[in-house]
Amino acid sequence: MIQPVIQPELEESSTSLGRWMVVIYNNDTNSVDQVIRILMKATGCSLDEASIETWEAHTYGKAPVHFASRTECDRVAAIVSSIGVRTEVSREWED
Repeated sequence: MIQPVIQPELEESSTSLGRWMVVIYNNDTNSVDQVIRILMKATGCSLDEASIETWEAHTYGKAPVHFASRTECDRVAAIVSSIGVRTEVSREWED
């Protein structure tokens, strides 16, 4: 007789389940070039992607710039905010 495989239940953790995102906010302090450079450094994205995200934050006041685990988003937010850009880390979708 084949025994069913019983897998342990996953504990829900605010840091491991679901996708998270980093949002940046426009400000009057940082130049467009500074924001583009820090986004490329923090996320590893291309010049084109960083430029589009920076334009979106400038035009609409905020922009999502990275989607990943909570730990990765916290890392990215810390790098971006190191130059004075306000960031927010939140779940991609509210359940």
